[in-house]
Amino acid sequence: MANIKFKGVHKSFGSNKIISDFNLKGKEDEFLVLVGPSGCGKSTLLRMIAGLEKIDEGEIFINDQKINELHPSKRQTAMVFQSYALYPHMNVFENMSFGLKIEKRPKEEILSKVTEAAKILKIEDLLDRRPKELSGGQRQRVAIGRAITRNPKIFLFDEPLSNLDAALRAEMRVEISKLHNQIKTNMIYVTHDQVEAMTLADRIVILNRGNIEQIGTPEEIYNDPSNVFVAQFIGTPKMNILEISEKNIISENTFKLLGLEINFKNIKFEKTKHYVGIRPEHLKVNDKSDFTFNPEVELIENLGNEKIVYIKKDKKQLSAKIPSNVTITDTIGFNYKDLLIFDKNQIRIKL
Repeated sequence: MANIKFKGVHKSFGSNKIISDFNLKGKEDEFLVLVGPSGCGKSTLLRMIAGLEKIDEGEIFINDQKINELHPSKRQTAMVFQSYALYPHMNVFENMSFGLKIEKRPKEEILSKVTEAAKILKIEDLLDRRPKELSGGQRQRVAIGRAITRNPKIFLFDEPLSNLDAALRAEMRVEISKLHNQIKTNMIYVTHDQVEAMTLADRIVILNRGNIEQIGTPEEIYNDPSNVFVAQFIGTPKMNILEISEKNIISENTFKLLGLEINFKNIKFEKTKHYVGIRPEHLKVNDKSDFTFNPEVELIENLGNEKIVYIKKDKKQLSAKIPSNVTITDTIGFNYKDLLIFDKNQIRIKL
């Protein structure tokens, strides 16, 4: 068992600040996912854990052992790269056993560990093949198998599925999740794909420009976002965010939106702009909601079991996610409980 801790970590490349005062305490055996847009620093954090990038300031601990100056081979971590990083002239067995051979482990131990890892990943019949003879998914399994043989305290995954097609990514997500349940080892997984984050994580760390926006379980991140960035980053299609201008604040408890007067007795609105968020799936095609309005339908995307309806009302653009068998009528509705309110700085106001 292992846990990781970041304490005041900073990292820059020249004048470009990548990580700013990063603090995080992991939990034993958890699947921790770092997610955020390109350039937010998530892969840099992973490389600092592995020892592939030096830390400018701060400390990183694994099980209370400071690893800042520890050689990468001594950190008991194993990294799975986006590019697989397999040796083309070696077969699968040789690729998976390479790290153990470098460590001069006994042949019997090498055979046992490679065989066990191959069995877990269901690639026993591929051990004699070269990487060029494998599919993308099979190569990724080999890369994961090579990490498993090292018996690390922490697995590090750097966008390992981004080179795979959609169907194979879904399959590999399931396999990685099963692997974590089976071997019960800490995994830190970097991705920009919110679906991977939501389906794999015990906890998600949302990053933006080197800073933590929010940490929580997938349910907490989705249902209780701390700000507009998090609210829109998680969820497909992204959450509808509508600006309420100062002139639309009618009273300290009431604002006007989409031609409707909406009252929140437990919120006092200042005479300044605010933001309202509502997820596409919370816009309903019926007249039984707390509020209804008549939108202009601009586009419909049919996705099989559901459809995305792009609508317009009072010059505001929204998207609604509705079942494919629902007929679009004149009205769209939503309920009080599904509205999220954000202040002028786009920080969530708790109801």
